[in-house]
Amino acid sequence: MEARGDLRSILPYLPVVLRGGALFWPPPAQEAIKALALGPDVSRVSSGDVLADAITDLRLALNLDPLPRRAAEGLAIFFDDLLSRAQARDWFDHILPSLARLLLRLPTLLEDHYRSGGYQEESRGLRILGSQDGGIVLVSQELAAALLACALFCLFPTADRAQARLPPINFDSLFAALCNNSRQSQEQKVRCLVHYFDRVTASTPTGSVSFERKVLHRCPVSDSITYPDMDAWMKSGVPLCTFRVFSSGLIEDEEQETLEVDFANRYLGGGALSRGCVQEEIRFMINPELIVGMLFMASMEDNEAIEIVGAERFSQYMGYGSSFRFTGDYLDSKPFDAMGRRKTRIVAIDALDCPTRLQFESSGLIREVNKAFCGFLDQSNHQLYVKLVQDLNTKDSCASIIPDECIGVSTGNWGCGAFGGNPEIKSMIQWIAASQALRSYINYYTFESGSLKRLEEVTQWILLHRWTVGELWHMLVEYSSQKLGRETNEGFFTWLLPKDIPNGDMMTGLLT
Repeated sequence: MEARGDLRSILPYLPVVLRGGALFWPPPAQEAIKALALGPDVSRVSSGDVLADAITDLRLALNLDPLPRRAAEGLAIFFDDLLSRAQARDWFDHILPSLARLLLRLPTLLEDHYRSGGYQEESRGLRILGSQDGGIVLVSQELAAALLACALFCLFPTADRAQARLPPINFDSLFAALCNNSRQSQEQKVRCLVHYFDRVTASTPTGSVSFERKVLHRCPVSDSITYPDMDAWMKSGVPLCTFRVFSSGLIEDEEQETLEVDFANRYLGGGALSRGCVQEEIRFMINPELIVGMLFMASMEDNEAIEIVGAERFSQYMGYGSSFRFTGDYLDSKPFDAMGRRKTRIVAIDALDCPTRLQFESSGLIREVNKAFCGFLDQSNHQLYVKLVQDLNTKDSCASIIPDECIGVSTGNWGCGAFGGNPEIKSMIQWIAASQALRSYINYYTFESGSLKRLEEVTQWILLHRWTVGELWHMLVEYSSQKLGRETNEGFFTWLLPKDIPNGDMMTGLLT
């Protein structure tokens, strides 16, 4: 075990120790966890207030600082005030002891992870995946649950995480944000996670979840696609894929297998474990296994994306932002693949934050299209991809060449909203990237955005004229140049479409 580079990289960030070829809890911590596992009659932990004290004792046993005061107050608020008496009793009598037993199993689960046949190769073992370190981590759902229990109890060491550009992983800030009349959405986020722990302690999930750091290398690397430059995009002859527009519906409700876009922060999870409650944070609450990636995934650079396959959904919800509400249990019926992962593919790509003029400059356009392309591209079969692109650059139709198993992309207003991006530009950039990645279609959810009321009209007009990736890119660059030079004040869609057809009449013509 000591010889494994993957284990050595992650060990400083775990609460367990390695000695004599075995992993174990430090004895004082193990005794404290054993007491919790025996239930409130032994541990005397039957309230949020006492739970906070128990967590502080555990942290001190691990040579960590006491639990922050506001986090302790948040635990008391949630478990003593916000939960009903029946819910609190069930938590302290059953769920909490079960989580403690899961914590006791963590060393064994980690050893099984590193020693079992499925994880013998270090290329899939749990490890820190730093900047430009492309690779996959594959964990069982049971190990994911144990790691999330550590996060709940705030047991992960944090001293070196900022230096390693790792996001926060403990739940202390999540509970601290419940103090001082916080928005109700904060309570609802915690309810999603408490529901997850209820589910996994009642019935241990048996699948797997993979986390892949995807990199578009800036210099040529064997069996890898290089970061495309302006000239490469201009010359692309790849046809644009099918584009379907939905004014209602949600990305996470897709019934078929697609690549579902997480409108991410460069630090995976964004504000999921603090006060955030928009698209990425909500996804991490209803699919809590996504949070595991925050343990070992360093922040993303411009040429990187993160793809997570197999995260199970546990919660129903309604609302968005301050109106977000947990509404009950969700039974995920997605089938499993050959690796034991649910066929839910989520790709985290971070857009430019408040780009203003930059989103129209060449550097901004290149950055955004390559970010999306990195996320959408499947580099697992590099040679096949290169051959297909070469063929597509010389053929009129891609219908007979793009493999049927090349699933589509489900996305929406990536980089807009709080990030301030232009929805028309961002929709076209994602279309270009998905097409170049040989995705068979885009399902685009506008979330009833008024700025995209002509999106379907524009995409159908472009498809009618059989434009290629290079042709749409050229128009996007030309428009952006005019926008920067103040030669036009029009939006891209109005600028692009023929002026002799009134707004709205284009679709009528296309449908007749």
